[in-house]
Amino acid sequence: MPDERPVAALRGVSMRYGRVTALHDVDLAIHAGQMLALLGPNGAGKSTSIALLLGLLRPGQGRAELFGCDPQQLAARRRIGVMLQSAQLPPTLRVGELLRLTASYYPHPRTVQSCASLAGIEDVLMRPYGKLSGGQRRRVQFALALCGRPTLLFLDEPTVGMDIEARQKLWATMRSLVEEGCAVVLTTHYLEEAEALADRVAVMAHGRVIHQGTVDALRARVAVRRIRCMSSLSAETVACWPGVSLVERHGGALHIATLEAEAVVRRLLASDADLSGLEVTRAGLAEAFTELTRDADTALHTAREVA
Repeated sequence: MPDERPVAALRGVSMRYGRVTALHDVDLAIHAGQMLALLGPNGAGKSTSIALLLGLLRPGQGRAELFGCDPQQLAARRRIGVMLQSAQLPPTLRVGELLRLTASYYPHPRTVQSCASLAGIEDVLMRPYGKLSGGQRRRVQFALALCGRPTLLFLDEPTVGMDIEARQKLWATMRSLVEEGCAVVLTTHYLEEAEALADRVAVMAHGRVIHQGTVDALRARVAVRRIRCMSSLSAETVACWPGVSLVERHGGALHIATLEAEAVVRRLLASDADLSGLEVTRAGLAEAFTELTRDADTALHTAREVA
């Protein structure tokens, strides 16, 4: 069971840049042995929240904590690993040299071979960093984040540019780290990644946390259902039915999103006697995320009009 005390937290944090409110009264907690997916559209406040937890910014109001300490304390910062979306690394250094250099900053680092194995980069240790592909560079950056044996790992869009095999390798490593008790904060635009990996999800919009909880709890907040079936009906026809919000055809199958699943299923059966392969499932994370952020946008616009 995860420790009830958070390894990192934002408590009542607000941040302003001039007239722009980046964060408004944000509470966020990260626990050992859990992966928290921090989701939200661009400008939602994710980057500011992470910068506060890393000690790169000071909160305007409230407080940030890292292992119960000020995030700028060296002892606390040595216990974290960070993989940011953009990293400037010396292009002429070989990958093994980068790992050894990074490991030298920590009192009890992982070995070069251990980091390389966890990130799946054993075959590029002798290659200059500047000669690597985008996906290979991301795996090297992941390995660098692991050098200090972190108990808290920040991963910002970690699998951008990776092929499916490399992505699955990283997923497996991330799961094993969490099972060993490491806390992970994941920011990603790949919602299927968050759905597959996260224990908890925090959704941000307009500088506020608008939802925190499990993936299942987030799905339960929306009424959208997915219908999949093999049918000769055209997507254009079904899209005109009441209650249908989206219809797509993939590989001969119709994929329907609807708020009126029972009514749509009855009409499908009545309209196509040869219909087969009928499946009805609840909303995925993508639908739930879209609905939540759309509601947040509507609420903000309404508040501005009233003001």
